[in-house]
Amino acid sequence: MPEIGATLREARMRERIDVSEIEAQTKIRAKYLRALENEEWGLLPGPTFVKSFLRTYAQALGLDGRALVEEYRLHHERPSEGAPEPIVAGPRGPRGRLPGGNGPSRRYVIAVGAIGSLIVLLIVLLLVGGGSSGPTTSTATTATKKHAAKARHPAGKSVARGTLAPVVTLALSPSAVVYVCLIGDNERKLIPGLELQPGETTPTYHARRFKITLGNSSLKMIVDGQARTVPPSSQAIGYSITKARGRQRLAAGQLPTCK
Repeated sequence: MPEIGATLREARMRERIDVSEIEAQTKIRAKYLRALENEEWGLLPGPTFVKSFLRTYAQALGLDGRALVEEYRLHHERPSEGAPEPIVAGPRGPRGRLPGGNGPSRRYVIAVGAIGSLIVLLIVLLLVGGGSSGPTTSTATTATKKHAAKARHPAGKSVARGTLAPVVTLALSPSAVVYVCLIGDNERKLIPGLELQPGETTPTYHARRFKITLGNSSLKMIVDGQARTVPPSSQAIGYSITKARGRQRLAAGQLPTCK
């Protein structure tokens, strides 16, 4: 029978197939495919992988994988590298041990063999599947970025319809005469540009966002039940008030008017 490597190489060249095409089809790395064709057994992970790769490569080329594996086993595999010799059935001692009583039980040997086979299978899957992890990782990364973008922009299309900002409460308690323009949700004028008198406290207003203009700082704001003073100012003062951000000072050009 021709050499194993020559058989594989000639079959591939006869079909005019490149090694990269076989790599994509079998998920076996190109360097291992070339090692099989050159019979460089030392470059391969071990006899178990050699036989698995041979069988897969042969099937991809339409060859008899069993024959190539048997050829490798007869001429290239060392006895110590092959599969362990099967335990010959015979008379059993107590608890399923072989005669003599000193060796491990058959159940123990089977369990160890099964664990070993599982480990080998996992290694093979890691080796032959290493090249296919890129697209999956890329897809996962893209999905993560999209999720992060949605989290950064809660007001975008990703927010379910009907989701509304929480309500904040506000009451005013002036200590001197002070001009007040208070705007609630939907630009509703809650205090339409009036002068509040000292000693009178306004009702408690509810809105998701307030905008307010004050003629001076002579009052206290009661925001969600907590009294807040207004810092002294020689000019009109304006605030935006929400549950999430509390009070935010408005620039001069952003102050609401009740005209």
